Amino acid sequence: MPINLSKGQKVSLTKDNPGLSNVIVGLGWDINQFDTGGEFDLDAAAFLLTDSGKVSSQDDFVFYGNLEHVSHSVKHMGDNRTGAGEGDDEQILIALGQVPANFTRIAFTATIYEADQRHQNFGQVNNAYIRILNADTGEELMRYDLGEDFSIETAVVFGEVYKNGGEWKFNAIGSGYQGGLAALCANYGIDAQ
Repeated sequence: MPINLSKGQKVSLTKDNPGLSNVIVGLGWDINQFDTGGEFDLDAAAFLLTDSGKVSSQDDFVFYGNLEHVSHSVKHMGDNRTGAGEGDDEQILIALGQVPANFTRIAFTATIYEADQRHQNFGQVNNAYIRILNADTGEELMRYDLGEDFSIETAVVFGEVYKNGGEWKFNAIGSGYQGGLAALCANYGIDAQ
């Protein structure tokens, strides 16, 4: 049975799941009924971070424009441009044992594509969540539902997996940013120009 997390809660991935090597990070959301005059396109991404909390190069940003990290340890499974339907809207596959040793955290985010032009924000998004699945069995290990009432934010850090000693853990973050993808990139050390 999966663990339901609260904001700020940290829980071990590998301690209770010995042998866990491949996980799927699933992100999902629904769009509320307010008409903004345009379609919503949310984009999930992963930032591979060093101890400094920053990427070591532009290649450490995995998203719809860079689907796989050079180490092959993190792979984005493709862009969903509508968010329609049940289940995960976008997924990212992580091979925990292949993550290079200099990366100690992988942050999972979602941004709204062209949010400013479309007058959209996370206040218009419902039922957002992140969940971690065992990629080999399909079993859902944990889930964090973002119950926060975002209003003007156009980017959200859903959560992160991180190394602590010899184990991998998950941190439910749920922090919003104004400024969309550019603000997130700046936070993690990427020049988004």
